[in-house]
Amino acid sequence: AFYVCFSAVCGDEFSILRSPQSVVFRDGNWPIPGERIPDIAALSMGFSVEDELSWPGLAVGDLFHRPRATVLVTVKGVDKLTLPVKGVSYPIENAVPFSLDSVANAIHTLFSEETPVVLQLAPSEERVYMVGKANSVFEDLSVTLRQLRNRLFQDNSILSSLPLNSLSRNNEVDLLFLSELQVLHDIASLLSRHKHLAKDHSPDLYSLELAGLEEVGKHYGEDSQQFKDASQILVDSLQKFADEMFNLYSGNAVVEVVAVKAFNSPLTRKTRSILQSSQSETDNPYNLAYPYNYNYSVIFNIILWMMIGLALAVIVISYNLWNMDPGYDSIIYRMTNQKIRMD
Repeated sequence: AFYVCFSAVCGDEFSILRSPQSVVFRDGNWPIPGERIPDIAALSMGFSVEDELSWPGLAVGDLFHRPRATVLVTVKGVDKLTLPVKGVSYPIENAVPFSLDSVANAIHTLFSEETPVVLQLAPSEERVYMVGKANSVFEDLSVTLRQLRNRLFQDNSILSSLPLNSLSRNNEVDLLFLSELQVLHDIASLLSRHKHLAKDHSPDLYSLELAGLEEVGKHYGEDSQQFKDASQILVDSLQKFADEMFNLYSGNAVVEVVAVKAFNSPLTRKTRSILQSSQSETDNPYNLAYPYNYNYSVIFNIILWMMIGLALAVIVISYNLWNMDPGYDSIIYRMTNQKIRMD
């Protein structure tokens, strides 16, 4: 199943744009701690979390029909995004940096054999993390700043259809902002060519961080026409992206957008290469056992019954050898006796 979670923050606000019927978000002005946003994504996908989350905004929902993917978009440098009224929004308390690494690890652990799609991308920082089938689906996705710039000036880019208004094709700040919108378009476009991935049994995860609007605000000022036009273009692009991802997963997705003016502290994390397809080994200072693997029962049964079969074979062979009559059962003794009689 695929669950797309699209969260938008309006003045440090967490908003749900699209969600399936199996995931219920209640209307209310309940603040959510910024560090618990990944836990909301995990719980909505049916995963457990280490610390209990007593937040009334997320109801239990249908336990037997979980989403097929989560899509989380973080927009930096803006107080408020004028999002559609049909979404549900919650204020964020203590907006600290967060990542969905814990959700990605849960997917890897439970669905390691099915290689689900996991994509985490921050275009402006050239930070990319792709695992599983994402490496083949999004191998043509532009991820470096040079690739993004070149992609914008291709014939089928969003520049040919997007109303730029006061934005310019010749300004590097504007091009950075537009390149992030191009990434949103390309993700939905590439996924539409591999629709079978949206119908498998493993959940997918998308985490995108957009900083282009923040750069537009720093360059032109937040009262400028460029910033206002960029904000409206971003809202329209996010809504279109949410609808496309939601439809690609046949309505079994939650789409969330987080928009924050500024995080309270920097985020320290390890980056992953686009070429990496498996998790790196982590240190185990406490000499703990390895995580449970779902092949364990299969391997255990193979070894168990093979050993039982070998043990029974040894017992049967030993019993027959012990009770053998050398003069009757052994061909060696019979041939020896005949040779003695002939002599």
